[in-house]
Amino acid sequence: QVQLVESGGGLVQPGESLRLSCAGSGISVSGITVHWYRQAPGKEREMAARVLPPGSTSYADAVQGRFTVSRDDAKNTVYLQMNNLKPEDTAVYYCHVFTLGRPFWGQGTQVTVSS
Repeated sequence: QVQLVESGGGLVQPGESLRLSCAGSGISVSGITVHWYRQAPGKEREMAARVLPPGSTSYADAVQGRFTVSRDDAKNTVYLQMNNLKPEDTAVYYCHVFTLGRPFWGQGTQVTVSS
């Protein structure tokens, strides 16, 4: 049973930081591409960042230079470090993988950036 569990969301002020975690079970996050998606109110879900099995990463233009995705293989967990947060980063953040012929999503974690 593949499961993804996100945590670490919260309410922060503009310019502050948060670190999200995505803990995997039933899969090895080191052997699969893990995506962080986000969905803001009234908008479509969009990819924010991803980490590939060799460890390479890529980012959406809107978060490039502010967000960093990383992986701890020993903990089977992927992280999203978010710095210099902006109000437009407000969204539900989801962890995603595609395996066994289908997508798997976590339950999401809310990030709210507001003064």
